[in-house]
Amino acid sequence: MSADLIPLMNDIFASRLVFGTWRMLDDAPSIQDINRRLNRCVELGITTIDTAEIYGGYAVEAALGDAIAFSPGLSDKLRIITKSGIYVPNRKNPERTVGFYDASAVQLKESLETSLQLLGREQIDLFLVHRPDWLTSIDDTAEGLNKLIQEGKIRRAGVSNYTPTQFRALNGRMEIPLFTNQIEFHLLNMDAMWDGTFDLCQELNMQPMAWSPLAGGKLFDFSYPASVRLAEVVGAMSTKYGGATLEQLAYAWVMSHPSRPIPVIGTNKLDRIESAVRASSITLEREDWYAMWVAAKGHNIP
Repeated sequence: MSADLIPLMNDIFASRLVFGTWRMLDDAPSIQDINRRLNRCVELGITTIDTAEIYGGYAVEAALGDAIAFSPGLSDKLRIITKSGIYVPNRKNPERTVGFYDASAVQLKESLETSLQLLGREQIDLFLVHRPDWLTSIDDTAEGLNKLIQEGKIRRAGVSNYTPTQFRALNGRMEIPLFTNQIEFHLLNMDAMWDGTFDLCQELNMQPMAWSPLAGGKLFDFSYPASVRLAEVVGAMSTKYGGATLEQLAYAWVMSHPSRPIPVIGTNKLDRIESAVRASSITLEREDWYAMWVAAKGHNIP
């Protein structure tokens, strides 16, 4: 079983899903544990890995690099996405007294060089500015990204959590267009469908990435009325989709939007990774997609 391949201009997104590492260290895994997860992802067709400089208190990239190196040849099978630009107080940087953003050319280069070293790579496939930096001009940020591409240290550049106007402004300074915008999108947060984010993605023929596609687990927390309603609606339609679970249909719901969002799955459990892959083959009927929308919102369409 493998995730459905999708036609793209290049192979950064080799499957309909991306394996995210935000919480990769939460269960205190060994390097061998992480290596097994990565190899299983490859077996399932998930060959794009998403990480970030800040993840795990700035510790995930190093652990990920060690886990990849544990299997000779594994690195060549993976496409790596990493992000930089968020700097918060931590044990490695006790001099910091407050969190801040920095998307200046100088800082992007410094962070990227560190990521390359920790991940054991000579090139990052996709490098994202993690958050908009209000104190850095778009010219400064674009200069840094353009230079990293020119030097061959990254294949493509993109952003995360940018508004449509922020994206368009930065994209206008790029020598090679930005590749994606990684944003929060799920049944409990549909802002990207209303604020122009997905409209811009379709205009530019660019696929967004969807982080937290399961609402950070809130979909399964029945203290949220929306989650109760969704469980009831999905239970009624599950048989139609081969017994699909709420988790699987939530992924299918995200992927159904015509901008073709790429979900970033964040689980550390192999069975849930396998379950997510099965979700990539589900095509929701229009009325069922809207039924889930109504359940999530708690009211009918306008």
